Amino acid sequence: MIKLIKGGVYYTEGKLLKERVAFMVDAKKREAQKGTMAYGVLSSHNKGDENNLKIKFDAMASHDITYVGIIQTAKASGLKEFPVPYTLTNCHNSLCAVGGTINEDDHIFGLTAAKKYGGNFVPPHLAVIHQYMRETEAKCGAMILGSDSHTRYGALGTMAVGEGGPELVKQLLNQTYDIKRPEIIAVYLKGKPKKGVGPHDVAIALVGATFKSGFVKNKVLEFIGPGVKNLSMDFRCGIDVMTTETTCLSSVWETDEITEEYFKVHGRPQDFKPMHPADPAYYDGAVVIDLSRVEPMIALPFHPSNAYTIKEFLENADDILGEVEKAGAKLKGNGSFKLRDKIKDGKVCVSQGIIAGCAGGTYENIAEAAEILRGKSCGFNEFSLSVYPQSQPVFKGLADNGYISALMTSGAIVKTAFCGPCFGAGDTPANNGLSIRHTTRNFENREGSKPGEGQLAAVALMDARSIAATAANGGILTPATEAEYTKKLKKYVFDKTIYDNRVYRGAGKPQKDAEIVYGNNITDWPEQIELADNVLMKAVSVLTDPVTTTDELIPSGETSSYRSNPLRLAEFALSRKDPAYVGRAKQVKADEAARRESGKLPESVLSEVSIDLKPNTMYGSCVVARKPGDGSAREQAASCQRVLGGVANIAVEYATKRYRSNLINWGMLPLLCRNFDFKVGDYIYIENINKLICEDSPVIPAKHISDGKVKNVSFEIGALTAEEKKIILAGCLINFNKRK
Repeated sequence: MIKLIKGGVYYTEGKLLKERVAFMVDAKKREAQKGTMAYGVLSSHNKGDENNLKIKFDAMASHDITYVGIIQTAKASGLKEFPVPYTLTNCHNSLCAVGGTINEDDHIFGLTAAKKYGGNFVPPHLAVIHQYMRETEAKCGAMILGSDSHTRYGALGTMAVGEGGPELVKQLLNQTYDIKRPEIIAVYLKGKPKKGVGPHDVAIALVGATFKSGFVKNKVLEFIGPGVKNLSMDFRCGIDVMTTETTCLSSVWETDEITEEYFKVHGRPQDFKPMHPADPAYYDGAVVIDLSRVEPMIALPFHPSNAYTIKEFLENADDILGEVEKAGAKLKGNGSFKLRDKIKDGKVCVSQGIIAGCAGGTYENIAEAAEILRGKSCGFNEFSLSVYPQSQPVFKGLADNGYISALMTSGAIVKTAFCGPCFGAGDTPANNGLSIRHTTRNFENREGSKPGEGQLAAVALMDARSIAATAANGGILTPATEAEYTKKLKKYVFDKTIYDNRVYRGAGKPQKDAEIVYGNNITDWPEQIELADNVLMKAVSVLTDPVTTTDELIPSGETSSYRSNPLRLAEFALSRKDPAYVGRAKQVKADEAARRESGKLPESVLSEVSIDLKPNTMYGSCVVARKPGDGSAREQAASCQRVLGGVANIAVEYATKRYRSNLINWGMLPLLCRNFDFKVGDYIYIENINKLICEDSPVIPAKHISDGKVKNVSFEIGALTAEEKKIILAGCLINFNKRK
């Protein structure tokens, strides 16, 4: 089904050749490296040199969990107007149900900010962020930056990147997105998917094949090959949006007449252009996917990479669910998590199905699901099915063609565009429940349960087609390849007037006299101090899991409403992973405040440190984790630590570039260690940290104090750009820009 090719490959005459087979001379290789589509797009947006890219994006997008903090940061840094088209959508906190008026207060803030600074504003329920950007902003050869990790429009020829908010702030201040030129990986598609196989099946198989090995981490995926033409645009977009879960940096696809038709349907034929790699083009590796061999897939809790074919899962359900139970019992803490009780008479019964968001809510996914359910019933027992079309135009197209009626008649509940089921802000299953979802993620607790209160549910990712087949079978897990239905769908018609009559389109038209309206939950970022010459850190949380997600660093779901209030949000930091973290961090912050006032740390700290500290030593907390930062781009995973007095993370490896960037932009040291032998309460002391950063020291010598014993250790910090060094030294991006 999927084959990974490590090492260089050439794409020539429609085929892949391993580098050692092609026998290309060095000069030819250098030219072929410039032959990828990604190389061309990156180069056309680069303001730096050949290998150290400084990217200026064509457009940006944020939703209502992130745009308040971004605009507040940019405003504190001197923002006058949005220099690029910036779209503010409202698809995460759109329910306006948690915390009183504060969600809608954020929306009013967004609308008035769009008017003042010249941006676009998409009201709640009208569209999820990524569908709106596909429909209105993506262009062949363009680049878009979004403050959501699933910012992916490669299927439309747009290289899109999901990053933390500070990277968007830089663009708003006419600064650049700075990266080393990334490696490019060819994703070679061949064959044609069989009936009953959808985009999520291909995507889950891709994530399962690449995530754990880090094969495509921080690289660009370039989709090529004869199989591309066998996929509709909805199918391509459905695969593309899930490339985030491979931990790649971005993606881009070949474009063709199917792409061209998409732009025509959406009233933007001028935004299409054909895009293909040169012959030859050189890639740093390849993933080969035979679409004809892809089977209906399922990603079991608690990660999209926990992938099996549905057939394989059903044949080994007791063993596989037993392993998930063990992982869940560990999370819940009381050993009472159950999933094997879902096996009845050799069949697996699920309690809930969801088709939603940027991955699941496409026209074709929902229309094909409706055909599978036509004339059938979801049943009247525990199983329920909810369907969220990803935009009002998609909703209208489905309604006009009778698909909404078919779904409703079957017992499915159809709702408006919303991202909640993907991050735990709606449709939370019952305790010990098993939900199957065509959404992007199934991390632990992301569905909304609270293990600390004895609650835990589980989400498995599946394609909309197999979810519909399961619904038609009364909640008994069923692959869509076993369903009888017609795959022939009615043509989709995009109705642009829905947006014309409701979306505020103010890009490039700032109203400088307009007043921004602030709700009482919207607060400024608290002041951060610059990095001192020396730093003493206390490890206030040590996370030993192989991977720590951003959901574990700052939970999603009910915390979303407080992301306009840094201090209030910080109370939730690590709450589901290490509930004592906030109290420990606050104590360190209070001790540092005492030092700044009196010039000396409290005796309680000095007696534990047991070494002499140099003058001008600041004191802060740090989080230690093996591999933190998988998942969401949300900057709050880092900023909450900073607000609580955090000065560093110590890790064996950072799961994503975007999390490491968030640490840097919030003035925190992204330290790397080889030996993971820290425990809560240990101290780390680094002398001359300012000098070491400025001099690009490959080694950061430090003292590790544990139980009164002192030993010498060393850290690495990795490559830092000149600007990143200044940001860390200044204490955060806001301070850096104030200095400028």
